[in-house]
Amino acid sequence: MYINRKNRFQVSGFRFQTLFFGICFFLIGISANAQCAMCRAALAGDSNVKKAEAVNDGIVYLMVIPYLLVGIIGVLIYRMYQSKKKKAE
Repeated sequence: MYINRKNRFQVSGFRFQTLFFGICFFLIGISANAQCAMCRAALAGDSNVKKAEAVNDGIVYLMVIPYLLVGIIGVLIYRMYQSKKKKAE
């Protein structure tokens, strides 16, 4: 059976774009309130406002690093796949 290679890549590209935009859609809407219950209780009160903001910023910073690493690795794999595809043609 003959498979049209050009059409196959268009379908997989469409799937990739749909998956990418779906993930972005869900991640953009996430609120940045990332404080756990114990930290909230320890920092409750009007005198600890700056400390609470610093703890929230630290939690968000620690949360972003793994996502950046996975994203960078994904981009590198995608570029490697594209370069192999160009060499095969």
